[in-house]
Amino acid sequence: MLKKYSWLLVFCFISVGFTLVQSFEDPKWGFFGHRRINRLAVFTLPPEMMFLFKSNIDYITEHAIDPDKRRYATRHEAVRHYMDLDHYGKLPFAHVPREWTDALCVFTDVYLELKDGRQFPVYISDPAKGAKDSLTFSFPSGKFQMPINKYRSFYIKNVQPQYYEDEEWSTDAQLLCALLEGVVPCDSWNRFIFKDKMSEHGILPYHLAQMQRRLTAAFKEKNTELLLRLATEFGHYIGDAHVPLHTCKNYNGQLTNQDGIHAFWESRIPELFADTEYDPFVGKATYIEDPLTYYWQIVLDSHALVDSVLAIELRLRKTFPEDRQFCFDERLGQVVRTQCKEFAEAYQNELKGQIEERFRSSVLAIGSAWYTAWVDAGQPDLKQSKEWTLSEAEKLRMEEEEKAFQSGKAKGREHEN
Repeated sequence: MLKKYSWLLVFCFISVGFTLVQSFEDPKWGFFGHRRINRLAVFTLPPEMMFLFKSNIDYITEHAIDPDKRRYATRHEAVRHYMDLDHYGKLPFAHVPREWTDALCVFTDVYLELKDGRQFPVYISDPAKGAKDSLTFSFPSGKFQMPINKYRSFYIKNVQPQYYEDEEWSTDAQLLCALLEGVVPCDSWNRFIFKDKMSEHGILPYHLAQMQRRLTAAFKEKNTELLLRLATEFGHYIGDAHVPLHTCKNYNGQLTNQDGIHAFWESRIPELFADTEYDPFVGKATYIEDPLTYYWQIVLDSHALVDSVLAIELRLRKTFPEDRQFCFDERLGQVVRTQCKEFAEAYQNELKGQIEERFRSSVLAIGSAWYTAWVDAGQPDLKQSKEWTLSEAEKLRMEEEEKAFQSGKAKGREHEN
């Protein structure tokens, strides 16, 4: 009897162990993918940039994953890694403003609070339609057409500065009342409350455009520590933009019973095949004439691949021998349940080079983004910038992010189970 229960206990411990390791995953283009893509991007640069980037290639490689770690430290980070384009309808999403401030204006709901405490919705955004030239405000006493250009100025000055500060944004009623040209009486108004309805669905292409501007400024300042950090992290976001599942609501197959497909496409397959089968030579970085359009096109191209990413994996799950789909493998010193190499190879082949193409496109896009920022900054001499050491402030920032990553829970949505 004792022997019987001893075996039962062993079985229970093994079962618990398998349950734990099944949930363990190394996140994003995998950590492997982001590091490898950033490293390869360095070799697309002209000699004048190599002085700095080649001598710091280990930093650029290792810290390619820092933005993923930051998702554990601040709620504002996760939304920079994706955009649920299907929230806004279907390609080409022409009604979605390409400029960040315009989009935030259009997709922020507005409520009027009266002096007696009552609240009324006066502008509710429509993700399927957006707004082109004006916004229609519906007040208790009537409607008013507010030209976008006029409203933008008010929004930039009074609302947008609250983006990173408060959960609820508001302004004194008289600030907006002044724009209404006396058409609507506002004596009983107290304040306006603004509710951002865009950020939760991701801001990736807008963030890419902002990173381009920030990196250009860092090159102009010849701030070696800052420009290397921005260039490294910029590479991460550009890599994310090339992943189809970073552009849709069904980001991990959770809506189609395909849980785990995100890590399968983004991590497992590159780890198995990138070093042995992918062509690492992508050519030389080129100047990006219109960064805003360029980054939006990357995201739109990724989104166009979503249907094939999901449909092919779903079909393989139904047709591939079930006992050869998942295997146990050692990963970072732990045994994990993951897709078998044979199953991964079948998926990659069915996708007809899609993952390699996005991987290689990421490398060239990153190099081109770095090169463009350098050119736009006036092509500063980087020879004197290659020797540098981390400041104490930067070390502290990195330590805090690492601590949050190791001990905390991601703030915002997860991409994998």
